Amino acid sequence: METTGPQPARPVQQTTISTTRSAATDAARAAFEFEVVFLSQAVEEMMRGTTAGEFGGGHGEDTWRSFLARAFAEEIASHGGTGIARSIEAGIDAYRAGKGEE
Repeated sequence: METTGPQPARPVQQTTISTTRSAATDAARAAFEFEVVFLSQAVEEMMRGTTAGEFGGGHGEDTWRSFLARAFAEEIASHGGTGIARSIEAGIDAYRAGKGEE
């Protein structure tokens, strides 16, 4: 295959982040994050007396245990979790409806 010189670079698509998000999106995000924090604490407590696989324990494992717990919590919450996020989001929506903010 023959090349005829340097190929022009493809233009980079720029994306913009919208500064106006709907209240529903904010409520869902806050509710999801709350569930993740709750589950992180629960998972970390469950992992307290165990070792994380073949790492062998020690200071390094203790240091990264919270990150592993957070990853487990995010995975649990993203698959429906415990329903805490749905309840919190419904509560936020009811509060906003009561205040006439929708």
